[in-house]
Amino acid sequence: MRILITNDDGINAPGLEVLTAIAHEIAGKNGEVWTVAPAFEQSGVGHCISYTHPMMIAKLGPRRYAAEGSPADCVLAGIYDVLQGGRPDLVLSGVNRGNNAGENVLYSGTIGGAMEAALQGVPAIALSQFMGPGTDDLDTPFEAARDHGAATVRALLDKAHWDSDDYRLFYNVNFPPIGAKAVKGLRAAPQGYRTETFFGVEPHISPSGRKFLWIKGGPQHLPTAPGTDVALNLEGYITVTPMRADLTAHDAVADLGARLG
Repeated sequence: MRILITNDDGINAPGLEVLTAIAHEIAGKNGEVWTVAPAFEQSGVGHCISYTHPMMIAKLGPRRYAAEGSPADCVLAGIYDVLQGGRPDLVLSGVNRGNNAGENVLYSGTIGGAMEAALQGVPAIALSQFMGPGTDDLDTPFEAARDHGAATVRALLDKAHWDSDDYRLFYNVNFPPIGAKAVKGLRAAPQGYRTETFFGVEPHISPSGRKFLWIKGGPQHLPTAPGTDVALNLEGYITVTPMRADLTAHDAVADLGARLG
């Protein structure tokens, strides 16, 4: 199996090391693992692509490249430049430092990388490690992802539905903020919504007197509705959410048509 991996935390992120080990286990002895990851951190860029300016790409080692772009850029670079059109069998994006559950999904570069792969017709999985008090004292906060990652990916490859629709399915995995031995299992879950968590801005005045704004996030450990991703993560489960890039609110189309006559 040929696997392309990327992330949004950057080429030197510890989560990418965890993902590399997961990918090698899945690819097998005769498989290939190719890395194309951002040269610098790209957290929060979503499904951004560098449409209006070029990006530099550099080979750092065998099958290992860094690109000055977003995770979606890296997937495009991997498919069309690094692999010269020799398409991967699977794209893995992550392992993100922090959860990409609930409303975080909409901002996530990790999700953006997997989404671009799906739009290119390649099976894709995004993986993220929820952080919290339960991971603070571990040797690595990525312990749950490290120990359960390969089994989770293999379960999806063997048992999940992989379609070939225009907006094809991809999968979003979040590992709970606990040690590996405390993980309760694997659950399919819809995306939740933290009703009291919002992004905002915090102004600061620089020494030169100019105002700068920092983007500020809200509490991450507020549970979402029962049975949804964040709630299940906080209960100790690995969650898998099937996703598509289609943003249409299908439940509202017929009603809107009737209202418009």
